[in-house]
Amino acid sequence: MKTIEIRISGRVQGVGFRACVRKIATDLGIGGEVMNLPDGKVLITATGEPVVLDKFASMLYGCPRVIIRDLSLQEIPLVRFPEFTIQRGAYQYST
Repeated sequence: MKTIEIRISGRVQGVGFRACVRKIATDLGIGGEVMNLPDGKVLITATGEPVVLDKFASMLYGCPRVIIRDLSLQEIPLVRFPEFTIQRGAYQYST
């Protein structure tokens, strides 16, 4: 098991991308979370078997209405998740 963090830029907010990410992750048995970032990117944290995580990352390009301009992936310390969730409101805009 390992945990990866994926940051994705492009047309990835307001197009149903987070729901697509959750469906792919759930279908593959991956735990983790996905959230929109204030800078317009999407952040995914995912835990699973390395070969399954590779498949997961490649399947993200198949989400409808999404245009992925850049995808950066890095391994981070192991985090265990009971399921894969969409996080809302994790980042607050300062006023």
